[in-house]
Amino acid sequence: MKRFLSGDEALAEGVRLARPQVISAYPITPQTVVVERLSEMVESGDLAAEYVHVESEHSALCCAMGASATGARTFTATSSQGLLYMAEVLTYAAGGRFPIVMMNANRSTALPWNIYGDQRDSLALLDHGWIQAYAESNQEALDLALMAYAIAEDPRVSTPFMVNLDGFALTHTYENVDIPSQKQADEFLPPYETSNRFDFDHPVNMGYSAGPEYNRYYKYWEHRDLLGAVDVIAEAEDRFARVFGRRYPGLLESYRMDDAEVAMVTLGSVSGLVRQVIDDLRAAGLKVGLVRLRYLRPFPAEALAAALQGVRAVGVLEKDVSFGAEGTVFTNVGSALHRAGALVPMLDFIGGLGGDDITPTQVEEAFFELVALAELAGEAPGALAGVPRVRFLGIDDQQAEGGE
Repeated sequence: MKRFLSGDEALAEGVRLARPQVISAYPITPQTVVVERLSEMVESGDLAAEYVHVESEHSALCCAMGASATGARTFTATSSQGLLYMAEVLTYAAGGRFPIVMMNANRSTALPWNIYGDQRDSLALLDHGWIQAYAESNQEALDLALMAYAIAEDPRVSTPFMVNLDGFALTHTYENVDIPSQKQADEFLPPYETSNRFDFDHPVNMGYSAGPEYNRYYKYWEHRDLLGAVDVIAEAEDRFARVFGRRYPGLLESYRMDDAEVAMVTLGSVSGLVRQVIDDLRAAGLKVGLVRLRYLRPFPAEALAAALQGVRAVGVLEKDVSFGAEGTVFTNVGSALHRAGALVPMLDFIGGLGGDDITPTQVEEAFFELVALAELAGEAPGALAGVPRVRFLGIDDQQAEGGE
């Protein structure tokens, strides 16, 4: 069934189809619509679940973790400062191997206070042990809600899953979305079963301490199984395609990369804009391409290096900065290329902070800079040592230096 839905509404429909048993909810802009719609579904009887309105974001994730520890399928949602407030519990959920699914509406972090979208919230928490996926469209948001449970609950993974949607750009923008039938969803996603739960007939110890001689093994297993999620993601997408007729490309997606000489790496909804610019530049004779990262954890290092093989320059367009260094996505991309032995020049284009508009002109100019960088590297490789790697879109250096 086709419906005209916002990203928040589309994701809520995907959660409904997954049949969670416990939903812990606390409102925060621009996530609130998700838990509002789910509360309406529970009230109307369309979704059989315990709906718990908690007193904070910290409590929302604590509630989801406690419910997951009883063997229940759980869901919660948050954004920005709410996600940061949850940070302590993120590591508990990951270390406890509880396959919670959480939606995060990507939004700028304070101060200054700002309700608009960038990706600093989730990218600041990449190291907390959660799978992280980023939707480009509302349809992908719905589909990721279903796939997230299939992946997180797989015994080979048993890891919580964060589905990220760009605040307002997706959460409050409407698109035609295909909603599968409940029969299809049930065929794809069976009821949740786990041995990682409290059991009065067979008591277990959960949430215990582990000293140095054992702790290292638990951390290694977390890392090993998050890397192993790559295969589970591929299997889930194959099964999803068989049931629903829609196929996703794995951890990343390439666009017009077969003969690309320079490429832009993106994350989230800005990828659609970059595709349009690429089509225009291709018509003008420039061989440019796109690699969209769909997952940041597990990070697709080998697939990314393969996708970028042979390009002369790489740009990263991201809505994030790690203050005093560079963009977090840029760091991860650079590490992947370094591991692959690809010494390709790179530029980091930081834009969209606090919801600032990224324009087609800015994307075009970024591609022109990459073309110039590739030519410079070919003529005089030593000259690259003095080229600043980080660019802030829309900021005039002289004006910015004069600000207080």
